[in-house]
Amino acid sequence: MIRTSVVRAGLAAGLACMLSSAVPVQAAETTAYQQLNLFGNVFELVRARYAEPVDEQRLIYSAINGMLAALDPHSAFMAAQEYRDMQQRTSGEFGGLGLEVRMEEGLVRVSRPMEDSPALRAGVKANDLITHLDGSPVLGLTLNEAVEKMRGRVNTPIDLTIQREGVAQPVVVRVIRDIIRQPSVSYRLEGNAAYIRISSFSEQTESGVRRAMTELRDQLGDKFEGVILDVRNNPGGLLEQSVAVVDAFLERGEVVSTRGREQGNVQRYTARRGDLAEGRPIIVLTNNGSASASEIVAGALQDHKRAIVLGTTTFGKGSVQTIMPMGDQGAMRLTTSRYYTPSGKSIQGTGVVPDVVVEQARIQPLRTATGAAPTAAPPPAAGPGATTPPDYQLARAIDLLHSLAVYQKAPVVN
Repeated sequence: MIRTSVVRAGLAAGLACMLSSAVPVQAAETTAYQQLNLFGNVFELVRARYAEPVDEQRLIYSAINGMLAALDPHSAFMAAQEYRDMQQRTSGEFGGLGLEVRMEEGLVRVSRPMEDSPALRAGVKANDLITHLDGSPVLGLTLNEAVEKMRGRVNTPIDLTIQREGVAQPVVVRVIRDIIRQPSVSYRLEGNAAYIRISSFSEQTESGVRRAMTELRDQLGDKFEGVILDVRNNPGGLLEQSVAVVDAFLERGEVVSTRGREQGNVQRYTARRGDLAEGRPIIVLTNNGSASASEIVAGALQDHKRAIVLGTTTFGKGSVQTIMPMGDQGAMRLTTSRYYTPSGKSIQGTGVVPDVVVEQARIQPLRTATGAAPTAAPPPAAGPGATTPPDYQLARAIDLLHSLAVYQKAPVVN
């Protein structure tokens, strides 16, 4: 009993130290101590009387994660291996299925499968809802736990049970794990426009955008008409990288501000001189899968009237998470502030509303009265070598950018 009392006292003392600094009011501290004492009692009883031996570390980690999950869906505790995995993801190389995911009502929603990834090759699609992993339900897991289950040794399989829009029965997709090397930036020419796709904001993003602009502008020369920044299905990433991308296209002004719980705790990020597009038109493509850092880019360029946002309303994640290392035990990801666009708007829960709303058309196979497929060719896909279904949002962006470029070059009549 001495050992359990020491454990309980240690737990209570450790947690109370954290809470006492955050809650200076004496009455609140007393209540916190009482609740921590309750936690210690429950922990002792579970360890001593549960029907089977328990993993004490797992109990503690689960309790911590439960506390953080009660705050919001984005705060979580990462054990040591999870923390290392997160560091690998933000560096741009990691192992797994090649999925960008988010938690939605206790299940895992696919933001998008990465290009040339095991998940994409297996047939996983954007907006798929993962309900089971190898037959075990996702409900009840944190996002970190679900992602950890999807990781594993290279060349080992995992079965994903998926709810797919428009499909009545669950779909089971087997994916073979592989090493994922994911450059966050891809680019190509679309007519006389520089098309730059940003799939996430990692440590390599700003340099990737600058490299893309240099290469594409060199190819176009005087024909360069503008830039299409595609952040559709981009779940976010590093705040400083999104700021750097905006800075690359903005001559001056505020990019974003973050505000914490204390009044006056405001941090502002501003642009330095220099516009990679040299004043040419910019269009930002967005959809409901554009979240967090993606929304910083869209919101800032929209507020400064430096870009037209085209597509559909973004996800609406306006919070900033700070990674707090916990020695060799892992790290905590905690929501520490909210961010605001240059005009002072918070996009939390509302998202960035596009200037030009363009839904991505759903392609339905047509049949004649006899049941035969029509002979007319489908609308052309956007971009060289593209395949059906065509990208109507991108096609609209290309047309709009060309019109803006022509208008910009038109002589002024006095």
